Amino acid sequence: MTRLLVRSLSFFVLLVGFRCLALEKQPAAEYHARRVALSLKLTGPALIFGADEPNEEYRSWRQDEDFYYLTGWNEPGAALLIIPAAPATPANPMMMRPAYPERPYREILYLPERNRRMELYTGVKLDGAAPNAPSLAAVDEVRQISQLISDLVGLHFTSLAIPGDDSKAKTMLAALGAAFDLEPRSGAELRGLIVPLRGVKSAGKLELLRKSANASIAAQTALFQVVKPGVSERTISGLIDYKLKENGCERPSYPSIVGSGPMATELHYMADENVMQAGGLVVIDAAGEYSMYAMDITRTLPVSGHFTDRQREVYNIVLGAQRAAMKAFVSGKSYMGSRMTAKDNDSLDKVAYDYINTHGKDLHGEPLGKYFIHGLGHSVGIDVHDPFDYTKPFGPGAVFTIEPGIYIPEEQIGVRIEDTFYVDANGNLVDFIADLPHTAEEVEAAMSAPVKNMVKKR
Repeated sequence: MTRLLVRSLSFFVLLVGFRCLALEKQPAAEYHARRVALSLKLTGPALIFGADEPNEEYRSWRQDEDFYYLTGWNEPGAALLIIPAAPATPANPMMMRPAYPERPYREILYLPERNRRMELYTGVKLDGAAPNAPSLAAVDEVRQISQLISDLVGLHFTSLAIPGDDSKAKTMLAALGAAFDLEPRSGAELRGLIVPLRGVKSAGKLELLRKSANASIAAQTALFQVVKPGVSERTISGLIDYKLKENGCERPSYPSIVGSGPMATELHYMADENVMQAGGLVVIDAAGEYSMYAMDITRTLPVSGHFTDRQREVYNIVLGAQRAAMKAFVSGKSYMGSRMTAKDNDSLDKVAYDYINTHGKDLHGEPLGKYFIHGLGHSVGIDVHDPFDYTKPFGPGAVFTIEPGIYIPEEQIGVRIEDTFYVDANGNLVDFIADLPHTAEEVEAAMSAPVKNMVKKR
């Protein structure tokens, strides 16, 4: 019966034709512009493969971030070849180099050949043989992936820019070396060239990030009246996943962290094996991914609905550190940096650390700076930890977190407050998470308010 249903559904898909991709994508012109921008950094062709389909159908799959950034293509097993434009060059008899004509810019997406038997299970796939493949894929040329090696050899290049961690691209590079009887030579490390391109978010990308933020705020908001003594961490984690998908996310941005009591002081606790106890705190680090764009949020809640005086003191210090970093931000000048070196005295990390270290003491009268045990933030985009050169300042289009924290195991107090921000065209710092409670009083009110009043108005 199941096989008959699968065949019937697949036949319907075949009648309809190639399915539209479910993710909300940018206009085709934007992906093309990204590829052209990358080509301007190249001296020869560049090759990158998309992620392969998992060996087992029950395993999750996600497209390679750089590949998706360049193509918007969300099917497994593809490859992208970019050939930069080049002017004509005259012959050089002394170096035994022939003349080369002018070379136009080219971009080719290589797709796996259709497997009609597997399509009964996966639905119809596009391949390079389809006459409308370039328009559907929004890439200038689309070819079968079986043609890739011969195409590379036909280009007569002996080096190739590839991602250093891409085993299939390395195989292609070795094939080139064998074809020309040369030691295979890698061109530029491709991911390094893409980093600065991904670091600046366009208006379209910011809109996807805003949708990710709104869905994540809705998921976090749903937790405020569920956190209570006797509720398991696993219940909270499951509710987060449900609410993220209910609000349009395809998946969480990362495995959710729900750490209560002593586990609130463990940064990457993910076991979800405890029951929340009265009088304790719970740190909830959870957000979703909308159309491949991630969000990152952390809130700290009192399990009983109200902070103790000591918990409130520590909470307010963490919030003060976040606000101090926000206030210190200057577009084109501020950067994450490190609190550890003299040259980073003006970094946002140092600002937050200094605030924590000059406000409050531990049980032994020592400053609290030593309990701020991680960096202040990171870039966010297609990946929740998007690549970024942290020696450079944040300018318009940058998206990053500010997430100070204090973790005191001796007192079973762990507090982190994390928002994701972007820098607008005027250089202003804008909080994606502004509508989620921030102050201790707002958190307490949200935990006791009717559901409809749980989102703070600004």
